[in-house]
Amino acid sequence: MKVAIVHDWFVGGGAERVVEELHKIYPEAPIYTSYCSDEWREQLDGKVITGFLQKWPFPALRKFVPFLRILWFSRLNFDDYDLVISSSGAEAKGIKVNKPTVHINYCHAPTHYYWSRYDEYLKIPGFGFFDPLARLGLRLLVGPLRHWDFKAAQRPDFIIANSNYTKEQIKKYYGRESTTIHPPVDIERFASQPNEQRHGFVAAGRQTPYKRIDLAVAACTKLELPLIVIGSGPDHSRLKKLAGKSVTFLRGKNDEEVAHYFQSSLGFIFPGLDDFGIVAVEALAAGTPVIAYKAGGALDYVESNKTGEFFSEQTVDSLVAALQRFNPNRYNSGLITKSVQIFSASNFRLKFQKQIEQVGIK
Repeated sequence: MKVAIVHDWFVGGGAERVVEELHKIYPEAPIYTSYCSDEWREQLDGKVITGFLQKWPFPALRKFVPFLRILWFSRLNFDDYDLVISSSGAEAKGIKVNKPTVHINYCHAPTHYYWSRYDEYLKIPGFGFFDPLARLGLRLLVGPLRHWDFKAAQRPDFIIANSNYTKEQIKKYYGRESTTIHPPVDIERFASQPNEQRHGFVAAGRQTPYKRIDLAVAACTKLELPLIVIGSGPDHSRLKKLAGKSVTFLRGKNDEEVAHYFQSSLGFIFPGLDDFGIVAVEALAAGTPVIAYKAGGALDYVESNKTGEFFSEQTVDSLVAALQRFNPNRYNSGLITKSVQIFSASNFRLKFQKQIEQVGIK
């Protein structure tokens, strides 16, 4: 079977990890993408194929040119392949294949900036100095781009969702049925150390407004609870202004250090609405209960009084109430770690291969 893999872009994050595992299943498959960092090119054994956007003269504006990504992806030729797998939360799903080639799309989310988070992107596009231009472009183009995105989502023969929440979103925005296969998580790296002394709370991830890390900062400041916030992003300065003396910010931590902070905290605060939320599953792998907003991907792995605690509204008061209810002595770290073994990389590969067999591709 001759296989090709297609992905939106390679910079970093959970979506790239999916392709990394697909590469392990199909090590000879070329990987087509609009842009790839040198680090990811090496990590994928040089199998990456890029186009004109790789040499784009304005790297910071790559995300500002969806129409150019549409142009490139839609002109790729896959006639020589039996199976094409697109890993996409943006334009890569828009590839065109001819029969008998089969196209399976692993959907990370219906494109955020056209659908569920359009208003958020309009308010804070995330382009800094170019934000006014980005707002104008989004307002003018969102109509035709939504139309293209919907049509593109009809092209795959089969769609796989990364969570049950994403499955619902695919049905809502694209009118398509899908199967859920959760993304791979490096469970082993975060496995809890049995004698670890636990203290305080932790929050982590890219500091953008929709992650709602501000709720964790404000709630812990109000209750004077120790909180470590790991990461950086465009919301960093605002978060620091919200923070009281009990909140500590850490940037530039390596994988081993992040695992240590997860393993040594009483609880992980996950206040955003995420399509899946790999970072929260990493915290669970460390044996740390998760205090999560009751929506999105968190519903697939947080279970009240067993692996964590929910709060029902994205407000400071709702999170404060959950933190006041939270009793760390109620949780067993070993059982929490065991609960997320189903999200291991090996299990992802097994489920994906089984799905291919069920589709009947040989």
